Amino acid sequence: MKEITQIRPLSLWIFLVPFFAINTCLLISVNFTLFEGTFFNVDQIGRSRFTIPYIDGSLSISRASRTFPQYLIFKPAMIITGTLLYFYWHKCNVLINYFRDTRFKKNAFMIFGIMSAFFLMAHSVLLGLESDIKIFKFLKRVFLIGFIISEIIAQCLLVAIFYRLKIKIKNYYNSSILKLKILLVSLSACVGVISIPILIFTNNVHFKHGLEWNFFIAIILFYLLNNFFWNSRNKP
Repeated sequence: MKEITQIRPLSLWIFLVPFFAINTCLLISVNFTLFEGTFFNVDQIGRSRFTIPYIDGSLSISRASRTFPQYLIFKPAMIITGTLLYFYWHKCNVLINYFRDTRFKKNAFMIFGIMSAFFLMAHSVLLGLESDIKIFKFLKRVFLIGFIISEIIAQCLLVAIFYRLKIKIKNYYNSSILKLKILLVSLSACVGVISIPILIFTNNVHFKHGLEWNFFIAIILFYLLNNFFWNSRNKP
């Protein structure tokens, strides 16, 4: 099917672009001395001692990516990712409508998915803008939280639909990957709910940063799995 052949590469790029962007920013932050004396001299805020933030939480994604030169990588990458997300969720909507024998229906997962794309792009645009205007700081938090919540909801809704349609789509998908997707979105949703009071009522900065890196990877891992979810050759 045309939509499946389009969704698979979209899924792969949605994983690859942000994955390499945030980890490249991390490498620049840790190896800032390599850029000293050059045009790409790393801003003091974006510098860090050696760290593996996925484990020790010593550095936030924001700090690693919001200053020069890291934002030259991060901002375009997130805008590209947001654009890819828009097309991904639109194509998934068309595909689900095909399997359901409906037309022009805007499913809830598509609405939340497109919202997540908007929030991601809006957050990346505002990230790094130094301003004393409190509304900007507030909006950055709102957009970030909005991206996380809407993305998790969209993923959960889509996986639930795949599960309900598993008989209809049996010739098109890998059942083992579906189980992994269900496990991934379930864990992401549970961790998100459990972490909210910890994030609000504690000052454990390292925990927050570590959670941020791992949670972001979990979100985009959904798309890597999705690349392997659909069969490359549909069975007759």
